[in-house]
Amino acid sequence: MGSCLTVGPNEALVVSGGCCDPDTKTYAVGGWAWAWCLISDTQRITLEIMTLQPRCEDVETAEGVAITVTGVAQVKVMTEQDLLAVACEQFLGKSVMEIKAVVLQTLEGHLRSILGTLTVEQIYQDRDQFAKLVREVAAPDVGRMGIEILSFTIKDVYDKLDYLSSLGKTQTAAVQRDADIGVAEAERDAGIREAECKKEMMDVKFKADTKMADSKRELELQKASFNQEVNTKKAEAQLAYELQAAKEQQKIRLEEIEIQVVQRKKEITIEEREIDRTDKELIATVKRPAEAEAYKMQQLAEGQKTKTVLIAQAEAEKIRKIGEAEASSIEAVGKAEAEKMRLKAEAYQMYGEAAKTALVLEALPKIAAKVAAPLAKTNEIVILSGEGSRVTGEVNRLLAELPVSVNALTGVDLSKIPLLQKMTGTQA
Repeated sequence: MGSCLTVGPNEALVVSGGCCDPDTKTYAVGGWAWAWCLISDTQRITLEIMTLQPRCEDVETAEGVAITVTGVAQVKVMTEQDLLAVACEQFLGKSVMEIKAVVLQTLEGHLRSILGTLTVEQIYQDRDQFAKLVREVAAPDVGRMGIEILSFTIKDVYDKLDYLSSLGKTQTAAVQRDADIGVAEAERDAGIREAECKKEMMDVKFKADTKMADSKRELELQKASFNQEVNTKKAEAQLAYELQAAKEQQKIRLEEIEIQVVQRKKEITIEEREIDRTDKELIATVKRPAEAEAYKMQQLAEGQKTKTVLIAQAEAEKIRKIGEAEASSIEAVGKAEAEKMRLKAEAYQMYGEAAKTALVLEALPKIAAKVAAPLAKTNEIVILSGEGSRVTGEVNRLLAELPVSVNALTGVDLSKIPLLQKMTGTQA
């Protein structure tokens, strides 16, 4: 039995031993490997970058100047099968610090040997070349350990006797001098070159403006041509779209009309059925009852008519009988009144003025009653007069004027009646 072991891309897995060949070693980088229980051994080695800082203090150069050099190196275990096997033989079971210590000692040894063959100026002025030389010399040795130098740079170079500082001052003065001379020459050459450049610039600007104008004109012409073509295509496309849209709209409208026709036909059919149903319903609920009611009313009307005719005939007969009775009664009364009037006329004719006077006298109380009727509602009459004899005189005056008024109305002279003559004479 065994197990499947996995490893990430930053590590290498080494499986030693097995069932078939005990000397077989399996290397897995960023993958998996099978390990047998009890008979296989598994170990891991890092593949991550290791940063080293080699430092060589007071190392004499070719001129005998003691300097101190520090650098930075990036190294890692190589992943090729053979070189990985070499690295595993050298460092398997060691920690990262132990591996870094071995590689650091190797780099510092090569750095010391190279410093002894170079001058301070060569080291200080061309650090890249110095670092390149260190990489080239040290790479074969660390490569035999399965280690690869990814980068190596010189971090700092200094000494305790201010040699580099003095060298820098001399170099700085020379550089400053050369710089001043160079500035003057550069300004002179710059003025000349500036004038030439301005002339060339104007020539180039003129040519460029001319070409730009030509290009702009060509561009405008091309744009106009393109716009015309685009507008033509757009118009054609728009017309085609509108034509197609009109066709589609026409098709849609025709389909809508067909749908409306079908719907209308269905509605008409439904309406016809509804009309038939309504007619039948009206016949059943209105016409038949109405006919029955009309027949009933007709029969009732005929009965009422017969009843009314009979009642009218009976009433007419009654009225006729009553009229005949009233006529007979009126005739009898009239005859009696006529006879009475005739007898009164004969009596009046016989008695003459005396009869007329009697009639007037009979009528006077009635006339007086009618005249005095409004006074019947009067509770009290007060006659305002300063003298008692004046009231009496007024009454006598009214009595004296009565015969005259009656004579004017009836033509009968009451003053000829003895009683009235006596009353009038006494008042006089």
